[in-house]
Amino acid sequence: MKRNGKRLVFLSLFFFFWLAAILGRLFYWQVLAKNHFYDALVDRKENKRVISAARGKIYSRDGFPLVSNKIIYSLFLWRPALRINLSELFKKVSPIIFYPANKENQEKKELLKKVLHQPAQKWIALAQNLNYGQYQALHDLHLSGLQFQLRRQRFYPEGSMAAHLLGFVGRDELGQPRGYFGLEGFYQEQLAGLMGVQQSGFWHFLNYDNKDVAPRQGRDLYLFLDRGVQFIADQALAAGVHRYGAKGGWVVILDSRSGAILALATWPKYDPSRYEQYSYQRFLDPVISASFEPGSIFKPLVMAAALNESVVKPESRCPCQGPIRIGKYEIKTWNEVYHPNSTMTDIIKNSDNVGMVYVARQLGAKKLFAYLQRYHLTKKTGIDLQGEMLPLLKSPDHWYPIDLATISFGQGIAVTPIQFITAFNALADGGVVYQPRVVARIVAGHKVFFTRKHILGRPLKAQTCREIKEMLVTAVNEGEAKWTRLSGYKIAGKTGTAQIPLKGHYAKKKTIASFAGFAPADNPRFTMLVSLQEPTSSPWGSETAAPLWFQIARQLFTYWGIQPQGS
Repeated sequence: MKRNGKRLVFLSLFFFFWLAAILGRLFYWQVLAKNHFYDALVDRKENKRVISAARGKIYSRDGFPLVSNKIIYSLFLWRPALRINLSELFKKVSPIIFYPANKENQEKKELLKKVLHQPAQKWIALAQNLNYGQYQALHDLHLSGLQFQLRRQRFYPEGSMAAHLLGFVGRDELGQPRGYFGLEGFYQEQLAGLMGVQQSGFWHFLNYDNKDVAPRQGRDLYLFLDRGVQFIADQALAAGVHRYGAKGGWVVILDSRSGAILALATWPKYDPSRYEQYSYQRFLDPVISASFEPGSIFKPLVMAAALNESVVKPESRCPCQGPIRIGKYEIKTWNEVYHPNSTMTDIIKNSDNVGMVYVARQLGAKKLFAYLQRYHLTKKTGIDLQGEMLPLLKSPDHWYPIDLATISFGQGIAVTPIQFITAFNALADGGVVYQPRVVARIVAGHKVFFTRKHILGRPLKAQTCREIKEMLVTAVNEGEAKWTRLSGYKIAGKTGTAQIPLKGHYAKKKTIASFAGFAPADNPRFTMLVSLQEPTSSPWGSETAAPLWFQIARQLFTYWGIQPQGS
């Protein structure tokens, strides 16, 4: 009996200690370490992996990819898994990841050699931006410890062509890819697509609603941009900036019948595949994100308004005899040559500032401002590019007499180049102001969404456009830039030289030289603006922008097969 009693006591103590141990363990699990195990359970229950979507491509009108995607690889080393020594590893991988053997790669090679011999590091980044060939060669080495990470990167088959129009893809504050500027910024949501989710873990299989979501590829954009026209504009502008010693410039070419953007070239430009090497200012497209005073290319818009209101006719005579004094200011002609008793056609042909003051006075400030509104110069055009700005234009109630005078010849008023060419194109196509468009259609799988031609206004009568068109043809054939004209082609256009405002006054030697025109005049195929910033060979548009405009036009006639119609 005593032996059984001792045995019972022993068993009781044994079970007591085991119960205490189990309770203590449960206390540890449920109280002391509950957060750790809860996180582990959640991770097991909802183990999700986000899968990025392929970004949509951007094509020119002929279906050639201007922006595509390529896969690039990053190479990492997990040192605990490495089965060979570091020197042997370096010897095997360095010829692959540091190819070609140039000075830059040699410096990277030496840096990696130092990093590899730092024993504290377990994860080591060996190389970034490897192509598929390098990835495959490294993979074929079958070295334990090597890990790869892949990501998509934007690829530009035509290099920096139309860079400002396209924009670039950078990273947002969360490190996710995002489009900035141009088309990449404006169509970010369309191009980005939708990310997918892949789930795993025990509870995923028990939860019917917890399904994987496949990524949805971004939509593709097809542009009105003509690759051949863009190439012509890019090459000519770069050569023109160099030839005339200009600080920069732009060329914008529209389809006269729809306002569609056929080409948009700017200088200086940037390489969107290396955007991180440039300053923020370089990304701003001067065509939509900067204003300028247009100078004499603005005169046809003012003259057309006066013709449309019947306050003048093409044959009307200007009674001005010489300079006009307005308060402390004196308005002169650009060359200080005066043409008494000029017709309205003569005023445009001679680019007569004094004559334009007369025209503006006949029209009056309120009517002139009303036409600026009808030309859509007081609003953004709504072009489908990110970054369009709107210059301020004060109400005519706050205009002084000098304001009315200077606006008549394109000074004292600021517009963006896209605003101006949009308004000027109304002279080419019967008085219709079209909203400029870059994208022709958006493609999502088998679905195609076409953009629509949108009319912003009809400020001018068809008769007015015929009259101003003939004036502009005369200006080309008989004006100060007549030496640049193309024999056999009827072209309507106007030169412009605008002084640049600088700290409350106009710089004497700094100008923006421009030429705006359309051709063939009777049935326009294109409307084009060419501007050069601060040309040093000559400040005049007739000696810089005009010959550049006609050089481009000559190539366009050949490209489109437009034959001369006679002298």
